[in-house]
Formats: sequence, C-alpha cells, structure tokens
Amino acid sequence: MSNKYESLKLENQLCFPLYAAAKEIVRKYKPFLDEIDLTYTQYITLLVLWEKKEMNVKALGECIYLDSGTMTPLLKKLESKGYIERKRMPNDERNVLISITAQGEELRDKAVDIPNKIGSCVKLEPSEAMELYRLLYKVLGNIES
Repeated sequence: MSNKYESLKLENQLCFPLYAAAKEIVRKYKPFLDEIDLTYTQYITLLVLWEKKEMNVKALGECIYLDSGTMTPLLKKLESKGYIERKRMPNDERNVLISITAQGEELRDKAVDIPNKIGSCVKLEPSEAMELYRLLYKVLGNIES
C-alpha cells in the first residue's frame, strides 16, 4: 500500500540537497571572501565583470540570476567600495552601464586563488565536478524555458 505523503518526505526532495549543498559551499567561501571584504553575491558579480569589463545592469543580473531590485543595492555597495562604476546611458536614462574600475581589477589578484581553495573543500573527482556542473546548468536551462 502506497503512502500518499511519500512525495513530502525530505529525503524525496531534489530541491533539498541542492539547497543544502549550495548553502554549505557558500559558507566555505565566507572566510576567503572576508579576507577581501566581499560577500558571495559581490564576488560572483565581480567574476562576471572581471571577464566582461562592462555591461548593462539587466545583462549582468541575467548572468547571476538576480533581479533589478536585488542588483541596485549590490551595485551601490560595490561602487562605494570603488570596485565598479555605474553610469546612465545618454541615449536611454533607464539603461545603466556597469564597468569595473582599476581598483576592482586590482582586487582580482587577491581573489585569484579562491576557486582552488574552494575546489579543495569539495571532494569531487574532476569528472564528477564537470558532470555536476553540466547537470546543474541543465536544470537551470530547463527552469528558464
């Protein structure tokens, strides 16, 4: 006889190990990010800007899965630290362009070892890490559509 509440068991939720793993990994980042005075969200924002150098708020938010309401205070904080610059586009005042500053670029040197430090905390073989990466982006892609 099947239990109609079987689907409500925590052990049967795909979302729970995703949530718990993400929370624990972000927790592992904290001491490394504290050393350079960044939050995890500030860090992932800078990861994108270190690569792209400049982009509008909407595109940046799409890259890191954050809405504009979350992006505004985040970007103001990074700007107050001197890491980014925000400027409104003259042809469209609603469009704000974000660019990395020289000080933001300098911070990149202090952050360069963080991925390796985190990698040593997560005990996965390289092939397992790549498979997990692939599956997680597959989940994100399916949620989007």
